[in-house]
Amino acid sequence: MEQSNVIEVKNVKKKFKVFYDKGTSLKEKLLFRKRNYYEERWVLKGISINIKKGEAVGLIGKNGCGKSTTLKLISRIMYPTEGSIEVKGRVSSLLELGAGFHPDMSGRENIYTNASIFGLTRKEINERIDDIIAFSELEEFIDNPVRTYSSGMYMRLAFSVAINVDADILLIDEILAVGDVSFQAKCFEKLKDIKISGTTIVIVSHSMGQIEQICDRCIWIENGLIREEGIPKFVDDHYLTLMEEKRLDRIEEEKIAKKGKKAEESVVTITEAETKEDVKSLPELPEFCGPKAVRRGNKVVEFTNVFIRNSSNDIAEVFRTGETIIIEMTYISHQSQVSTNFTIGITRDDGVYCYGSSILLDSNHVITANETGITRIILENNTLLPGKYYLDIGAQNADYSPYDTICSVSEFRITSPVINEFGILSLKHVWEVDGIKIEKAAH
Repeated sequence: MEQSNVIEVKNVKKKFKVFYDKGTSLKEKLLFRKRNYYEERWVLKGISINIKKGEAVGLIGKNGCGKSTTLKLISRIMYPTEGSIEVKGRVSSLLELGAGFHPDMSGRENIYTNASIFGLTRKEINERIDDIIAFSELEEFIDNPVRTYSSGMYMRLAFSVAINVDADILLIDEILAVGDVSFQAKCFEKLKDIKISGTTIVIVSHSMGQIEQICDRCIWIENGLIREEGIPKFVDDHYLTLMEEKRLDRIEEEKIAKKGKKAEESVVTITEAETKEDVKSLPELPEFCGPKAVRRGNKVVEFTNVFIRNSSNDIAEVFRTGETIIIEMTYISHQSQVSTNFTIGITRDDGVYCYGSSILLDSNHVITANETGITRIILENNTLLPGKYYLDIGAQNADYSPYDTICSVSEFRITSPVINEFGILSLKHVWEVDGIKIEKAAH
């Protein structure tokens, strides 16, 4: 049965007035009270979004594109200039760090105040307060005024309250960027549990790793309009590729502007050869990358090669279902003592994301990269069904911000002598009818 929409945003537009020439003193305000000129800016120019019950949706885009405004409209903190928004169910939101908290009240007192804003009775809060405090890990500080809290402690308390109010819809705006690595990982695991329970999640983040871990769908907002919508991995890649292209364009424009300025000062002409040399010096994909590869990151830690090997440690491109696949990545760290999280992902050629893993998720900590090194992941007895697959590799910090992430860096194929299953994975199974096992045919 198809789930019904719990959030319907229909052709919503939102404008703000940006005032100029405001008086700074009482005299100026009285003398020039009619000179409050303003400019109307349309932050949202007509967006429509439908979100179903239990769905997790990520909103991405550069600062000022309208992501946070969209969340505030859904939470009814503000209202649209045009269009309509329909929300079904109790909404819990984490939109601004410290929102809903009084700085002079203790953490415990703020729990009661904040939870009551979300609709809980005092009896319900009493029943949950121990769980809220325990999840926040702030037992030692819970009776201190929250003005003495760090930003990370604020986040712990706010998140702990928000997930304990039995909300139907959870809205999160970049707040998970604050806090230590272990608590962030704890929050991600809790969000996954909340999602499984049927809660709808809408999250705004600049961390593509967060979006890809949590969300079923990603919406890219640009200049107040929806530019792209779809599978998080692919929307994220398209967004980051465009951002990288714009960054390189800016660098090139700055180079040309500087050369133009020098030319005016020294009457030197920029030759065609010089311009070609500058373009040539822009970063290119290394030879080990496949033709569909997309690369991004600041190269603090940089991949120097990647190999896909079989169980005999030989380089291979074709494997059978059930065989071991070894992915080996060599890297160089351009700084010392760099906290690094290595990740891999596997996507089928039709865009279906099949598998992902990271050192941080496996071990709950990152490793320290120094100079050159090798990292390997051994996928024992792979269960992928026949098809063509692409490999993604990543070196990131603990917040999943990329040092070096290469999507579709390599491709490989899975074959099978017998095709008696369909889908993505081969699962060990036995058929039974009326308690009688169905024997598998000999192949």
